[in-house]
Amino acid sequence: MKKVLTIIVTYNFEPWLDKCIQSLLNSTYPNDILILDNNSQDTTIQSINQRYPSLRVIANSSNLGFGRANNVGLNIALEEGYDFAFLVNQDAWIASDCLEKLITNYQPEFGIISPMHLDGTERNLDKGFAEYIKNATEKDNYGVAPFINAAFWLLPNQVLKNIGGFSPIFFHYGEDKDYANRIGFHHLKIAFIKDAFAYHDRQNRPLKREAHYKGEFVYHLTEYCNINYNWMTAFAKSFGAALKKGTIALGKLNFYDGGSYLNIAWRIFCLTPKVIQTRSFNKRTQQAIL
Repeated sequence: MKKVLTIIVTYNFEPWLDKCIQSLLNSTYPNDILILDNNSQDTTIQSINQRYPSLRVIANSSNLGFGRANNVGLNIALEEGYDFAFLVNQDAWIASDCLEKLITNYQPEFGIISPMHLDGTERNLDKGFAEYIKNATEKDNYGVAPFINAAFWLLPNQVLKNIGGFSPIFFHYGEDKDYANRIGFHHLKIAFIKDAFAYHDRQNRPLKREAHYKGEFVYHLTEYCNINYNWMTAFAKSFGAALKKGTIALGKLNFYDGGSYLNIAWRIFCLTPKVIQTRSFNKRTQQAIL
C-alpha cells in the first residue's frame, strides 16, 4: 500500500474544520494528515488540538501564503518517504472512496491527479472545474485537462523530486496555474478521475471588483513565468498585454480600468528580476523545494 501524506494549509479554518478533517479520517485509503496553519486569527489551532489531538499540526508564526506553506509539507513528504502528497483545500472535503480511486487509477504519465470537483451542495459541478475540463481529452475512466486548480491534487513523489514545489513568487493564487504550466513543460499530464468525487465549498462567494484586478495581476504574472514560452513571448503576454489593456481603456476614457491595468503592467515589470530567477529554477530538474 502506498504512503500518502495529506496536506491542508489553513487560515481561519473553523467553518469547514470538522467536515474536511472527518472526510479524510473516513477515507477508505489510509492517509496521514498534516495541517499547516498560516497564523489563523480564529480558534483553529485550539479546536484541532482539542478535537483531533493525534493530528500533526505546524503553526506558522505568520501567513506564508498558499504555495510556501504547502512547500513545507511537500518537503516533509519527500524527507519522510511518502509515495504521494495529497493537497486538499481547507474549504473542501472528499468522498470516502475518493483517495482510493485516485491511487488506483494513477498512471506514470500523470503529474497531477485530481477527482471530479463538485461544489458545496454536493450536487453540482464546481463552476471553475466545469470550465477547466470543458475541452478535456477523455478516456474510459479519466480525462486530461490543461489545468485543474489545486483544491485537490495528488502529487507523486517522483514529480516532487523532478519538478519541485510551488514557485515562491506567488503568495496566494496563481501558484497552481504556474505549477500546471511546469507539468506541461516536463511532458506530464493533469488527469481527473471520473468516478472520484470531492467537494469545494466556494459557490456562494461574491465577486468583488478589486478581486477582478487581483485575478488579472495573477494571470499576467503566470504568463510571465510560463516556461513553455520563450522570454520575449512571455514578456509580451504579460507586461505587453497589461499595458495594451490599459492603453485601450484610457483611449475610451475609462480611467479606472486604464489606471488599474497600467498599475498591473508596472508591478509586473518591477518583478522582472524575480521572474528571471523563477523561470531559470523551474526549467531545471531538481530535488529542492523552496
